[in-house]
Amino acid sequence: MNLEDISTTKSLLSIPQNIVIVPHKNPDGDAIGSCLALYIFLKEMGQNCSVISPNDYPKFLKWMPQNEAILNYEKSQSKCKQLLDDATLIFTLDFNDFSRTGTLGNELQQSKAEFIMIDHHQQPSDYAKVTYSDVSMSSTCEMVYNFILFLDGGDKITKSIATNLYTGIMTDTGSFKYRSTSSQTHRIVADLIDKGAENMEIHQQVFDTNSPSRLHLLGVALKNMVILKEFRTAYITLSQEELDANHFKKGDTEGFVNYGLTLEGIVLAVIFIENKEEGIIKMSFRSVGDFSVNEFARNHFNGGGHTNAAGGRSDESLEKTVAKFNAVLTEYKNQLSS
Repeated sequence: MNLEDISTTKSLLSIPQNIVIVPHKNPDGDAIGSCLALYIFLKEMGQNCSVISPNDYPKFLKWMPQNEAILNYEKSQSKCKQLLDDATLIFTLDFNDFSRTGTLGNELQQSKAEFIMIDHHQQPSDYAKVTYSDVSMSSTCEMVYNFILFLDGGDKITKSIATNLYTGIMTDTGSFKYRSTSSQTHRIVADLIDKGAENMEIHQQVFDTNSPSRLHLLGVALKNMVILKEFRTAYITLSQEELDANHFKKGDTEGFVNYGLTLEGIVLAVIFIENKEEGIIKMSFRSVGDFSVNEFARNHFNGGGHTNAAGGRSDESLEKTVAKFNAVLTEYKNQLSS
């Protein structure tokens, strides 16, 4: 944040506000962690604050401090709409375009509140009075940590705030292994541990709570994996029938796409997940090196994200989506093999 944005933010928060904090649809650890950390911090400042999630999120995140404060827009629309109508300030965290919030985006577009965006994805939209955007950051949680320091609130980082921020940084960096993990990321994580974040317990809560059905679904996913050596690519498909047969719950496929990158020589991994209720194929892309899955997803699959991690979607069938992917892949053979 530049000095002007810091000054504007301090001015906005110097008076009582009705604040709503919003993550993207299908929020992950970084989205939930950043929203809850900011929520606790703003409440400590004496602000009237709420968190509205566009929809539900995985069970393995529902232990996080103050998780019970989050309202699910899909289940509590009337209450959420009233909060948004009354809002004077809205924080949008871990996304940079209203389209990333599903049907909630219509409410956000109509709001008369001021907006503050905190996000680390590429190509942000221009809707906020204050835009704190930095694609070099490991996570939105790292940015919220900085945001709190910009507001001279370092001494207000409690154990609950530290736990939420640690969780988001940990999940969005792949347990600190992605390229975006900087020396400063580790310094921040060290400070969060000093402030009460219990790293071993957090790892166990997020990663060591498998159900038998999730492991069975992982087995199906790995059996379905297709390896395209010519393109140094591996992809996984999961049909709605396979999800239903293994009692799929939101969050069960988290991390499945990464298995492709564990194969020697693979630089691009993709997972295609059928969602018949929404009529889409949800896609996750991961890469190593300089191949930009952000550009790949934006150009071909209505998505985007980061250079090495992005999402996308298709309105066609699973079979047609995979066929399109295979056809498009030929355009990138030189990039993938270099």
